[in-house]
Amino acid sequence: MTGLSVAASAAIVSAAGLHRIMHERRSIRRYRADPVGRDVLDRLFLSAAMAPSAHNRQPWRYLVVEDAAEKQALARAMGERLDADRRRDGDAADAIARDVARSYARITGAPVVILVCLTLEEADVYPDGARAQAEFLMAVQSTAMATQNLLLGAHAEGLAACWMCAPLFCADVVRASLDVPAHWQPQGLVTLGVAADQGRDRPRKPLPAFVRYMSEPHAT
Repeated sequence: MTGLSVAASAAIVSAAGLHRIMHERRSIRRYRADPVGRDVLDRLFLSAAMAPSAHNRQPWRYLVVEDAAEKQALARAMGERLDADRRRDGDAADAIARDVARSYARITGAPVVILVCLTLEEADVYPDGARAQAEFLMAVQSTAMATQNLLLGAHAEGLAACWMCAPLFCADVVRASLDVPAHWQPQGLVTLGVAADQGRDRPRKPLPAFVRYMSEPHAT
């Protein structure tokens, strides 16, 4: 690369590699039985922790579930809540059964299940609801950014992963099943392992659908 320093050239190569990881990552829901080493998991969590966070409070918390019986108990409990909720909605029994079975298979079929939580233990406390809600949302945003780091790190390690937001609908069930610390608020699950398939590409919106440059004219 004529005119560029060695450092600048290396940075460009590194940037290209990072963008490739982000473009190639897919949500994979089926895994082989291969275990994931603790050293690999520790690398993922260290990278997750490099995410920015509001006030640098680092509110993310992760609970790692590897035991088959614990995953089965969690999947059963979540499935029972899902079944009850959808029955109240009046959904067809066969559709409910398929949904419950799919959720059970996704959780129990992953070598590693990571419960994503946040804590407000170190958050600022405000007397009014508006600022308290903003503080909570900042913790949500921070935890989401950390978990995206984890997902990208997993792909870089040659692993597959998938985000599941189901715990938001049954936080009490998840807490009881996994004995989650009282101040940890469940936000989602990440299933993790060696991919059993390649997943599929999902369409992405074109840039003009979600980016607007103030310096350019735009339709009102």
